[in-house]
Amino acid sequence: MPTPPGDLKYTAEHEWLREGSPATIGITDVAASALGDIVYLELPEVGAQVTAGDVIGEIESTKSVSELFSPVSGTVMEVNAAVAADPALVNSDPYGDGWLFRVEVTSAGDLLDADAYAALS
Repeated sequence: MPTPPGDLKYTAEHEWLREGSPATIGITDVAASALGDIVYLELPEVGAQVTAGDVIGEIESTKSVSELFSPVSGTVMEVNAAVAADPALVNSDPYGDGWLFRVEVTSAGDLLDADAYAALS
C-alpha cells in the first residue's frame, strides 16, 4: 500500500480530511481501490449540517454500494461538481481532483494521522 499523504487526517472508515477553512473531505486511495470503478456518488447538499461519524451519503461502484461517513461536524460549504459529473475522478485522483465536499468545521471526530491510518490498512 502506498503511504498516505502526511498532511491529511484520516478516519478508520477511510475518509480523509485536509484541514482549512473550510476543510476538504474525500476518500482514501485504499477505499477507492477496494471499491473498484466508482460510478455514482450521493453527497450532502450545500448548507447541510453534518455530524462526525454519521452517514452522510453513498458511494456506488461496479462492485458495491458503501456508506460515506463525515469525519467532522459542521456545515457543508461546497460539493465538488466535477466528481458528481465524473465519479471516476475519485479513483484516478482521490487526494486531488477527486475530493468530495468542503465543511466549515465546528468539531472533529476521531481522526488519525497518516502513520496511524497506515497501520490500520
